[in-house]
Amino acid sequence: MLGTWEVPKQPFDSAELKVKDKMLLLVLVFAMATSRTAIASDPDITSDFIVPLNTSCVDGKFFTYTGFRGVFDNIPTAFNVSKASMVEFPALNGQSVSYAVLQFPAGGVNPLHTHPRSAELLFLVDGVLEVGFVDTKNILYTQKLKVGDMFVFPKGLVHYQYNRNHDVPATAISAFGSASAGTVSVPISIFATGIDDVILAKAFQTDVATITKIKAGISQP
Repeated sequence: MLGTWEVPKQPFDSAELKVKDKMLLLVLVFAMATSRTAIASDPDITSDFIVPLNTSCVDGKFFTYTGFRGVFDNIPTAFNVSKASMVEFPALNGQSVSYAVLQFPAGGVNPLHTHPRSAELLFLVDGVLEVGFVDTKNILYTQKLKVGDMFVFPKGLVHYQYNRNHDVPATAISAFGSASAGTVSVPISIFATGIDDVILAKAFQTDVATITKIKAGISQP
């Protein structure tokens, strides 16, 4: 009669098991954290729309924004942005969309900035524009746009728009995938928020006098 063969049991190492459990937990926590970061956007809502607390009557007017009326009638003497975000248009709350009209005088520029909560899809409706953004590898992507062209600025990346034509103004409409995309101006955030002049001088490898001169030309936020 043949005997039965048993696989020899390995000694149980509780310390090793605890280490493996901790490593697995850390991996899971890291995966969840990075996943949340990757999909971060406007929160989903559980109703068709959100009504502000101080609004008692909701009709067609609530979903209508008239703030852009007449915006195309005037040619600005300086770069101008007209926004339709959640602040100006409360019905956008929870809808993950907003607009902005960008008006450039001849030779006008929209300085370096970022939108931390949304990509930007720009549509040129008048004039010409030179646009560009810098990715996380510090590579610059630029393009010259004509009427009818569109350009996308990826979420959170530093970018700009410039009307290189010094005789003709330009107008563009930008769409955002957030009701509150946010804007961080690079010049203002660096030179007009109170960062010590010595720190800035060291960061830009220059002197305090140069930093002071730059600050003098930057408007306070």
